[in-house]
Amino acid sequence: MINIPKGTKDVLPEESYKWQFVEDTARSVAEVFNYKEIRTPVFEHTELFLRGVGETTDVVNKEMYTFEDKGGRSITLKPEGTAGAARLFIENGLGATPMPVKTFYLTPAFRYERPQKGRLREFHQFGIEVFGSPAPETDAEVIFAASSFLNKLGIKNTKLEINSIGCKTCRKEYHAALKNYFAPNLENMCATCRDRFEKNPLRILDCKEERCKAISLNAPQILDYLCEECSSHFKKVRSYLDAQNIKYSVNSRIVRGLDYYTKTVFEFVSEDIGAQGTVCGGGRYDNLLEELGGQSVPAIGFAAGIERLLLVMESVGAAFPENKKPPIYVAAIDENGRKKALETVMALREKGINAETDLMGRSVKAQMKYADKLGAEYVAVIGENELLSGSVNLKKMADGTSVSVKFDDIYTYLIKGD
Repeated sequence: MINIPKGTKDVLPEESYKWQFVEDTARSVAEVFNYKEIRTPVFEHTELFLRGVGETTDVVNKEMYTFEDKGGRSITLKPEGTAGAARLFIENGLGATPMPVKTFYLTPAFRYERPQKGRLREFHQFGIEVFGSPAPETDAEVIFAASSFLNKLGIKNTKLEINSIGCKTCRKEYHAALKNYFAPNLENMCATCRDRFEKNPLRILDCKEERCKAISLNAPQILDYLCEECSSHFKKVRSYLDAQNIKYSVNSRIVRGLDYYTKTVFEFVSEDIGAQGTVCGGGRYDNLLEELGGQSVPAIGFAAGIERLLLVMESVGAAFPENKKPPIYVAAIDENGRKKALETVMALREKGINAETDLMGRSVKAQMKYADKLGAEYVAVIGENELLSGSVNLKKMADGTSVSVKFDDIYTYLIKGD
């Protein structure tokens, strides 16, 4: 027996309709906000993530699935969607098109980490990326899109937390302040944080080690070091959220786990899935495209993990639509009946009706039991009499009533109902 790899999960037939509901909701929200779908490769050149995500992040240092292909190239399974979307924007010349360029994706992603509730090594994301607009109302729109998406899924008890982590100008002074703060305690911190101290001290605030979290508890706050432009931008973002009656709290501890973020960062947090409470997060990344070799183009986006969303939905009792059931099951008594049954269901399927028939050689009694298990609304049994008369009795499974309908009129009857 070959088992499924650790950290991955099968989606069974009785579960897939829940996934489809989340994906369909994502597409409907994207359509309302005029985001257009993009699709990027599952793997990219490793350098894309080194330059984009950042060498000081846990994703790059510990979690990437990286390998050498047969041509000797370093290839990485994408650990997130933004870097690939930025590469797509640059490589396909989207900077020459009218701005903003508003995109979304539904994609698998891969990170080698310890599997736990809501966190797998292969996971799936719904993400939105907007390129070209530096305006604070764009930040508000993206946050509003995320809020709308969660609400439509029935996830209404999340808390929105926002922060600004500034730009290169104000972060230079903030980094100096962080170094002054952490320097006396550096020897008591983990090896990763000691490495981050020189490369990017902001990343220390994202450390999950308890000793490092305790030391960083009273660290300087970025909001006290924002330059005038960043401070003004953050105030305007908050004013737009206030105007839309979107409740939020400012959390100066949010820095997000990837190096490309600038200015606005945000998370929607749920207490219904334990420690891994962030169900959606994102922010602005105005320098990423330039760092990847493109022109300077401001951008902002978010991503939500579908597996984690499903956990929250189940924990809060969110309503899923019913798994679709066939309106009709066509049973057969003999070989000639089977041919007609197959012909009948194929004709209905051509017209968009979910119709089922027997493919296992079951007896009529067994076919009726199977139709009941499928939840079919009607059952028709075809035998010699039905073939001679050109009509069949449609039995309503809910109450046992039946009506005679000509084969050519079954579709019309199912559409119109009783």
